Amino acid sequence: MHAMQYELTLPAGYDMGVVRDRVARRGHLLDDWDGLGLKAYLIRERGLRGSPVNQYAPFYLWNTVDGMNAFLWEGGFQGVCDDFGRPPVRQWTGLAYEEGGASHARFAVRRRQPVPDGGTLADAVADVVDETRRLAVQDGALLAAAAVDTSRWELVRFSLWEHDTPKADGEVFEVLHLSAPGRDLLPRGRRW
Repeated sequence: MHAMQYELTLPAGYDMGVVRDRVARRGHLLDDWDGLGLKAYLIRERGLRGSPVNQYAPFYLWNTVDGMNAFLWEGGFQGVCDDFGRPPVRQWTGLAYEEGGASHARFAVRRRQPVPDGGTLADAVADVVDETRRLAVQDGALLAAAAVDTSRWELVRFSLWEHDTPKADGEVFEVLHLSAPGRDLLPRGRRW
């Protein structure tokens, strides 16, 4: 499993209806993308749920590198570049994935933080795996995932929720659409 995200931070007065309309028109295009576990079409709006910015920030969990590369190099990502310019794309290697009991996603929580210094790397990621399990069983959780970027030694925790009071710490996003053609293929549990 590979996690991927790009963030498009938009001007303070930007009409987020433009992004909502874009996702309504184009979100279904990845509903059957080969190699994609899921794509959560995420936005934050300045002044809502603690957000200091307007932002479009889709989050992906990929089952295959081939699917991710096809998206980046064969046209899927080109639409974002054409409409907004080419943003940096962050990538993380999967550490853990767990399914929850909710039936749909309305909100997402993402938390990025450095891998803690001191102790062993195994202990640091064991805590993240345990937290992924804990989040997934919370009321209203659809799923929880964790991944790491070893070039920055940064952890990312990601969870999807059916209600607007998620039981996770981090930045809260609204989910406009969820493409999940290979969600059932995302490997559960610890990834090593």
